[in-house]
Amino acid sequence: MDWLTKFHGVIICDEKIVRVPFGREMLIFQGNGDNQREESRLNIISCTKVQEYLSKGCNVFLAKVTTKESKEMLEGKRLDDMPIVRDFPEVFPEDLLGIPPARPVEFQIDLVPGVVPVARAPYLLAPSKMKELADQL
Repeated sequence: MDWLTKFHGVIICDEKIVRVPFGREMLIFQGNGDNQREESRLNIISCTKVQEYLSKGCNVFLAKVTTKESKEMLEGKRLDDMPIVRDFPEVFPEDLLGIPPARPVEFQIDLVPGVVPVARAPYLLAPSKMKELADQL
C-alpha cells in the first residue's frame, strides 16, 4: 500500500483494476474477470530479458502479489504430521515459551596479550604422504 500511496495509485475493486499515473499516461493493471484460476495475461520474464529491456531504455516494473494465509491453511500443516516429530515427541514441546535464555559461555581460549598467532600449516606431511592422502580422499 505504501507504493500505491507514493505513486498515487488507485484500486477499483468492482472492476478489478489498479490505475497508476505514469508521466502523462495512466497505467491500468487488469485482474482476472472471475475468481477461478486462469492463465494470467502478464508474462513472467527472465533476468536476462529484463536486462535487455533496460539496456534498450524500456520501463520495467516489478510486482509481487501474495495472499494472506488463513487459519484453515495454517492448520492444514501440523507438526504432528512429520515423521521425525512423531518418533521423538519429547524433543518437540507443544507450546514454545519464547526465545531460549542467554546462557553463560563454558569454553574459552585465553590469549596472551601482544603475542602474534603462529603462522604455519596445521598439518605438515611429506609430499609423498600428502599425495597418498589426497588419493585416498
